Amino acid sequence: MTRMAQLIKQFSLLPHPEGGYFRENYRSSGEIKSTSLDSNYKGSRNYSTAIYFLLTSDTFSAFHKINQDEIWHFYEGSPIRLFTISEKGVLSEHLIGSDFNNGQLPQLVVPGTHWFAAEILDPNSYAFVGCTVAPGFDFADFVLAERESLSVEFPQHSDLIHRLTRIDA
Repeated sequence: MTRMAQLIKQFSLLPHPEGGYFRENYRSSGEIKSTSLDSNYKGSRNYSTAIYFLLTSDTFSAFHKINQDEIWHFYEGSPIRLFTISEKGVLSEHLIGSDFNNGQLPQLVVPGTHWFAAEILDPNSYAFVGCTVAPGFDFADFVLAERESLSVEFPQHSDLIHRLTRIDA
């Protein structure tokens, strides 16, 4: 059994809509009431949630966004290249991994409402990470990018958007 298959089995990971595999491993019992959240949220949210996430080199985490800040935590495997596009169209590239002397970060915060996508750097590999979201994640806050509409919104990044999206509509 490969290490990747072992992790999928050991942590009961399931396919994620954006690509890769995941399993929620934490959801706080406390909630933030909707009256204390901004208008991006419909309903209450848990204080925080966390998932295990495994990304493989034969796929990518497609451009998507959520309302919340998301913190990525690197555990093992290949470094990840993560791209963000701000609401103003500013593209940023980040390396998440364990080679700190070469600019890789063990944690990265993706600001809420930024579009983001990720890919593995090494061929025939994987990355095992965790993602923490606050306020807690709800699929009501999840938007998977449509290739053409995101390219129209940010034409200066259309090549990258076309490479790291799955939905043509």
